[in-house]
Amino acid sequence: MDCMCGSLNIVSLVYQLLDMLKFYTRFEISDESGDPLTDHDMTQIHYSRITSLQKAAFAKFPDLRNFALANVASVDTRKTLEKHFGQLSQEKLRLIATYLNLVPPPGKEDEFKWCRLDEIFLKELLISRHERRVSQLEALNEMPLYPTEDIIWDENIVPTAYFSGEGCLALPKLNLQFLTLHDYLLRNFNLFRLESTYEIRQDIEDAVSRLCPWKAEDDSIYYGGWARMAQPITNFAVVEVAKPNIGEKRPSRVRADVTVNLSVRHEIKSEWENLRKHDVCFLITVKPLNPIGTKYNYKEPFLSQVGLECVRGCEVEGMLDSNGRVIEDGPEPRPQLPGEQRTFRVWLDCNQYRDDMNKINQGKEDVYESFNILMRRKPKENNFKAVLETIRELMNTECVVPEWLHDIILGYGDPSAAHYTKMSNQIATTDFNDTFIDMDHLRSCFPGYEIKVKTDDPKKLVRPFKLSFGDLGKEDEEDQRKVITVEPHMIPRRGPYTFNEPKKNMIHFTPTQVEAIKSGMQPGLTLVVGPPGTGKTDVAVQIISNLYHNFPNQRTLIVTHSNQALNQLFEKIVALDIDERHLLRLGHGEEALETEQDFSRYGRVNYVLATRLDLLLEVERLQKSMKVEGDVAYTCETAGHFYLYQVLSRWEHFLSVVKPLGAKDVHRIKDEFPFHEFFELAPQPLFKGVSFDEDMAMAESCFRYIDHIFKELEEFRAFELLRSGLDRSKYLLVKEAKIIAMTCTHAALKRKELVEIGFKYDNILMEESGQILEIETFIPLLLQNPQDGFNRLKRWIMIGDHHQLPPVIKNMAFQKYSNMEQSLFTRLVRLGVPTVDLDGQGRARSSICDLYRWRYNHLGNLKHVESWKEYQLANAGFEYDFQLIDVQDFNGVGESEPSPYFYQNLAEAEYCVAVFMFMRLIGYPASKITILTTYNGQKHLIRDVINTRCANNSLIGKPHKVTTVDKYQGQQNDYILLSLVRTRAVGHLRDVRRLVVAMSRARLGLYIFARVALFRNCFELAPALEQLTARPTRLHLILDEVFPTSRRNDQKPNMRPMMVRDMTQMANFVYTLYLGRVKQMKDYYEQMGHKWEKPGEVKVQKHEGLISSHPGEDRDTDSEDEGDSGRQLPVPIEEEPIGEGEEQRQQAEMQQDQTERDETRMEATNDSTRMETEDIAEREPETSEETEMQCEVDTGEAENDE
Repeated sequence: MDCMCGSLNIVSLVYQLLDMLKFYTRFEISDESGDPLTDHDMTQIHYSRITSLQKAAFAKFPDLRNFALANVASVDTRKTLEKHFGQLSQEKLRLIATYLNLVPPPGKEDEFKWCRLDEIFLKELLISRHERRVSQLEALNEMPLYPTEDIIWDENIVPTAYFSGEGCLALPKLNLQFLTLHDYLLRNFNLFRLESTYEIRQDIEDAVSRLCPWKAEDDSIYYGGWARMAQPITNFAVVEVAKPNIGEKRPSRVRADVTVNLSVRHEIKSEWENLRKHDVCFLITVKPLNPIGTKYNYKEPFLSQVGLECVRGCEVEGMLDSNGRVIEDGPEPRPQLPGEQRTFRVWLDCNQYRDDMNKINQGKEDVYESFNILMRRKPKENNFKAVLETIRELMNTECVVPEWLHDIILGYGDPSAAHYTKMSNQIATTDFNDTFIDMDHLRSCFPGYEIKVKTDDPKKLVRPFKLSFGDLGKEDEEDQRKVITVEPHMIPRRGPYTFNEPKKNMIHFTPTQVEAIKSGMQPGLTLVVGPPGTGKTDVAVQIISNLYHNFPNQRTLIVTHSNQALNQLFEKIVALDIDERHLLRLGHGEEALETEQDFSRYGRVNYVLATRLDLLLEVERLQKSMKVEGDVAYTCETAGHFYLYQVLSRWEHFLSVVKPLGAKDVHRIKDEFPFHEFFELAPQPLFKGVSFDEDMAMAESCFRYIDHIFKELEEFRAFELLRSGLDRSKYLLVKEAKIIAMTCTHAALKRKELVEIGFKYDNILMEESGQILEIETFIPLLLQNPQDGFNRLKRWIMIGDHHQLPPVIKNMAFQKYSNMEQSLFTRLVRLGVPTVDLDGQGRARSSICDLYRWRYNHLGNLKHVESWKEYQLANAGFEYDFQLIDVQDFNGVGESEPSPYFYQNLAEAEYCVAVFMFMRLIGYPASKITILTTYNGQKHLIRDVINTRCANNSLIGKPHKVTTVDKYQGQQNDYILLSLVRTRAVGHLRDVRRLVVAMSRARLGLYIFARVALFRNCFELAPALEQLTARPTRLHLILDEVFPTSRRNDQKPNMRPMMVRDMTQMANFVYTLYLGRVKQMKDYYEQMGHKWEKPGEVKVQKHEGLISSHPGEDRDTDSEDEGDSGRQLPVPIEEEPIGEGEEQRQQAEMQQDQTERDETRMEATNDSTRMETEDIAEREPETSEETEMQCEVDTGEAENDE
């Protein structure tokens, strides 16, 4: 049976490969020029071929007269062509083929090395060449977006997770080059659809297996289990099938009602009731054959065990209320419905419904009468349909990629053609704003250039600087000299107040960082490769700031892979001189932003409305100071009239009086200035009367302040006219915001909406480019409609690191065979596009950086890594700043695998937690310690051990984070404890990119727990392992140190280190250390109990002389040693006790009781260590719905081994 199934699979695979070959032989591209062909072009070619065939038939074969005189539409199908040519002999078929130059003439077969001219071949040649082709676009538009059971469990299309890499699959591949943009989008569409299908298959198998469907004695279905993400359907009915649109075959809309019984826990019921509009669910039909009580076996095939027959996707429109109406999403609370029955109105896939109806007409079963399970998915992983719709929409529109990018994206032409040095619109003079700290910094950033300064006054050599590059913007090579002309310029003062001073950059950028900033400011494509800790985010923020100031009318789009990266960017952007009213963040995740401002759409609308009110109050204050009657601060419009007729006229009168006098009468400025009363709160005096120029500059700055108020109000005027929050947010996005940020996923989901409202932008900056899927990198290029047939995009800055982890692809076949893990950033680097490689890291100690420095070219250290004290001091309690610790089996067990690819290692987990507890007991802050591992199973095990050992202990607590290496990419901490888990095979750490991420998360200390004998033999990891194994593989502890230590990192410790033999010894040592700490605390509290004084018993000291009553007075001091203050020592006076101090002793006893309770808990923990450890080791990931997430794969990593 297995042999027969294998043969059927091979036959099926061959047919699928032949279909791919047939598809690409007819691909819509010119064979001569390589240009893409439209549907119209392909139709013309088809008509030309049929006409040639009809002419040949008319001229040579009178028997085919009917064929020759028929219209094209009646003879170009395969069926009619077989009818006309099926009866012809081999000789006649060859004559026709020879006439059409499809085969060589008789006698010239050898010359053309032609080997086949039989009747079957010639007939198929004529039919396949002339049959009507199916439009690729039409086929795509008629394709259902939801996967069905035929695709989900087809191993040739969606291979299992156990793909070995051998053999061939009927899958498209992503490599370096593509035929056309259509081909590029189509391959990505198919792969994205199949990768989503694989994830859906995992979710279906997990949910349905938890439900345990069995066949009851009365042939009904009995569910022996339950699942959080799936519920049995009690009723299903199609309620609407709308008529097709003109020119289409499918219904325009199909709606259905699905009823489920939510007799589950309250929180799960809430999850179901909170299904939102456009959430995707799946309708499943199971017809189990197994009787009640049959245990589900995860090692056996899924379909046969549960009897799954049908899967259809649907999209939620909403839940129905008691009157059968859809409950709309909105800010109002949802109505509370009685009972447990809930009905959802859903949209079905129109293409799929049409296909199913056609099958019913052919006599097959109606699947819409058989659904019995409704399954939902986690919203974060359930956006595949919206992304697929976006890609399909792009393929249906005239994609206008910028001309300077088109060939590079397809992989053709000169890879450096889009670099700014090759662009025709170079900008020779640019304002670098506050990029440079001073003139010396500027000179150090351009070592190969001659620096010329336009001023000789050293006092004027302060930032900001305008730089003119002699080698830019010159067509003549002789004029392209490496000369930079520096022009310092003053930013006009924005007002008399201190808060009007602009914020300035304080980062001392390196020459390569400055080159990246320079390249990002120029038109074209900029690729910045940033190793760990090299300041990629700082470079990105400075590029954004410089573009904002140099091109105030241009708009910049920021795209990142994660919300966390977006938050880091925004936290640094707000620290620079960028008006926050021009900042906007789309999508979710702003709740994690560590700033007081809300940069979401509605947060910005609220900010604008609040700022408008504040500005109108300022206008009212100005009106009162000018003694003008009327309610001029009622609206932005009335304020504008007030400015025009009252404010501007007074200012112009002031200028007309003062300007002609010049320096003759300095005091006249003060006398004539019309806004004295308005600026009475500003630092006084406004006008010093010493210099005419200084006083005039102050007067102009005051007017700029006033003018800025009215300019902002004019910009906010539209918000008075637009009344709804939605209209205001759209106006903000399209007109007001200059810097718009979103994740790549949000861009893919919302492209249609952004294009419809007229969203425009000129520059794109992408962070974490190496982690973004190829198609999710491409979509943000096309979030706007072209102008006059051209894309207005001027700059594309991509910042990433292709030496770190790629995009997450869970299926190994798609990841490796189809190369879907290759990001567009990586592909451009492979193509040879010029990059700016940042070469100075400022995160880790130099010794830790050496563990991954070998992976990069010329990666050095920034100055502060050598000079700052925290990098010079050793890690308290440890002899080494990094160490590889060998961990052997515990009770004969190394790695374990309770379920497929759920790897755990109890010895390493206990060892990591013991070291963490040791660090906490000697004073390390928990916030500076992170525990990482390479597998999800180990992550959950470590969390279990922490919860068991120390999570509830107030002396120790939990580390900052316990997570996987993949999820921690882009983050850092001072001290990292890393568990590598595996003891039988190296696993996916063999991917050097994962090793680089793992080694580069630590700043000051890295301690790795692993089976040394296994990993030291891995060739890929050799450069790092050689350095790690050069040090002892037993943990070396220094017992006389506490955090922080004064010992230098290169200094030998005073005492001989303790060498920890294994995990058990470390656990016992930590327990002993804990008891010692508890005893110290007991002694301390006992002493405090005797010394504690009641309020009022404290001795009062009388100071001689005058003491300031203000706590901030300079003559006072915060020093504990008052003897250094320069004053006479205070003389103590006698004191009288007020009470006996009984309450204080009781408090001390309570503290002691708490300490004893902690000690008792620790003792109980130690006594039961072996029992609990064995219990954790034997524990499989729980299968209850409360902990079902333990068996799932993190979105940040691929669990499978290579």
